[in-house]
Amino acid sequence: MEKEKTKFGIKDQVGYVFGDLAGSMVNLYIDMYILTFCTYVLGIDARWMAGLFLFAKIWDAINDPLIGSLPDRFMIGKSGNRFKPYIKIAMFPLALSVLMCFANVSSWPSFMKHAWVAVAYIIYGMSYTGTSMPYGAMASAITRNPQERTKLSRARSLGGTAVGVLFLPLVPMVIWNEDQSAKPEGFFMMAVISCVACLVFYTILLACTTERYQTVSKTPSQNGGENYKFFDVLRNAVCNRPLIGVMIASLGNSIASASMGSMSSYLYKEYYHAPRMMALTSPLSIPILLICFPLIPKLAQKFGKRTVILLSVVYNFVFSMCLFLFPISNPYVYMILSTVANAGQTAFMMLIWSFVTDCIDYQEYKTNQRADGTLYSIYTFSRKIAASVTHSGATYLLALVGFVSGAQMQAAGVGEGIRNIATVMPAIACVVEVLGIGLIYNLNKNKTEQVYQELQRRYAEETK
Repeated sequence: MEKEKTKFGIKDQVGYVFGDLAGSMVNLYIDMYILTFCTYVLGIDARWMAGLFLFAKIWDAINDPLIGSLPDRFMIGKSGNRFKPYIKIAMFPLALSVLMCFANVSSWPSFMKHAWVAVAYIIYGMSYTGTSMPYGAMASAITRNPQERTKLSRARSLGGTAVGVLFLPLVPMVIWNEDQSAKPEGFFMMAVISCVACLVFYTILLACTTERYQTVSKTPSQNGGENYKFFDVLRNAVCNRPLIGVMIASLGNSIASASMGSMSSYLYKEYYHAPRMMALTSPLSIPILLICFPLIPKLAQKFGKRTVILLSVVYNFVFSMCLFLFPISNPYVYMILSTVANAGQTAFMMLIWSFVTDCIDYQEYKTNQRADGTLYSIYTFSRKIAASVTHSGATYLLALVGFVSGAQMQAAGVGEGIRNIATVMPAIACVVEVLGIGLIYNLNKNKTEQVYQELQRRYAEETK
């Protein structure tokens, strides 16, 4: 089960940060700006894009468990690592996909243009699955200690936050002209940067992290776990109450992410008429990040992760409702207040990934079978279904309030409609997160420690 390798330390955490940096360079850029690119540059209707998002995400979610279960079934290569070889394969099509998504094909015939966008987006989704599945599941192979996993969860959130702070603020400055028209070559330039950075950062992840534990069933073989049965794992996952709670909470987080991402781009463009202001939103979050980074793990260790998340979400809800009920005409005031409100989601993202590994531990505790890749992929299946519903729904709402793709000027009232959508979504997100973590998830601090101690006892018996 265990490899005699170096102990968990800073090097693993640094490597895990770069793993999230790699995926986020492509994932966040595409998620935030592909709709903007397709509607403003390619002139594709928002309703068609909503249909693409729904189809692609549902297809992606269906193949998540299939791709995610591969490390539990097959160990490839001779390194003895279960997850890293899959990342090495998938990172190349992922990097290529971002170039495809932002290629300027506006001069192509309508059918070819729509087909290109659809194929590029589906390739992106499948290749991102190919990297994110083993990356997330390998946390359990790096360490079994719950506190160390919390550090990995924090490291993962830091990677995505760093992309949001250091890279995404540059995008509005590059993709918009002074007259607020879109600049196609700017979109592609940022895609090239994302592509190169993705490959470099994944290489650093592979070099710095160490897989210390075999995390499949009790009698692993070169071709997979002899005791592994996909449908047994799936059936047990359906009865895994903590996992169901985390899945529902992640739907809320998807709603919040859509609001803070693509919808904010439309808010600053059509309501405040200042699209380049998006460049300032991420740097404003740096003080909050500097406070949360050392504080959240300490609070989680003292009071429990569940308690910290619930308090953060309630705080976020109160602030978000104020922003919805009381319109703010000054974009700078809105930017500051929305950044302060979203501190609750920062705490959520720092902790949620460690909840997933706790759910994996809980299933092993109940069934005596471990299948990290499969369970992690089942969780991300729910995230992608949530993302498809959220992004498609938000895109349909854009059309509902009268937004017209490619129009130089939108009709009166469109900006106000977008403001209502962008400000109410975070409040709805918080309600869903409280439902998942507060009412369904049932692992408190003491129960989590009990599960960990029991698993440690079983591992010790196996090595005797």
